[in-house]
Amino acid sequence: MKPLLAALALTTALTMPQIAMAKPVTLTTTLNNYGGDGAYLALYVTDAKGAYAGSLWMAGGKSKYYEHLRDWHRATGGNAAEINGITGASVGAGGTLKITVDLADALFDAGYKLHIDAAVEDMRDSPSEVVVPLTSAGAGQPVSGRRYIRSLTYGL
Repeated sequence: MKPLLAALALTTALTMPQIAMAKPVTLTTTLNNYGGDGAYLALYVTDAKGAYAGSLWMAGGKSKYYEHLRDWHRATGGNAAEINGITGASVGAGGTLKITVDLADALFDAGYKLHIDAAVEDMRDSPSEVVVPLTSAGAGQPVSGRRYIRSLTYGL
């Protein structure tokens, strides 16, 4: 039941910020020059126990490749309804994805984590490429990825 409540809180913060106390958060993801096609990225949140709480953004438009975003796919069962209306183009090598979303204040300093899964055609998948706690102190601090992501920062 708690994942459902967390997902509801996250969804409420994204769709009805006037009801939930929320703040705009800018997520900036810069990719390495890895020499391949554009990367598919899934940005999502888990709670303090690691349970899926909700999706924030999906970079990449062909759903047949979403299974390569393995941790996100496992958490959601590959349910495309999780990303309806929050998708964009894949991100090219060396490129930057910058998005702003409204996140509930309750997600910060409460054990929630931001995850990014990455996948590139004909290259290795990178589940949980970046995992960073959502904290006020972490805002503006760049975090390195494991393979494709040079840095992720979030700003409040």
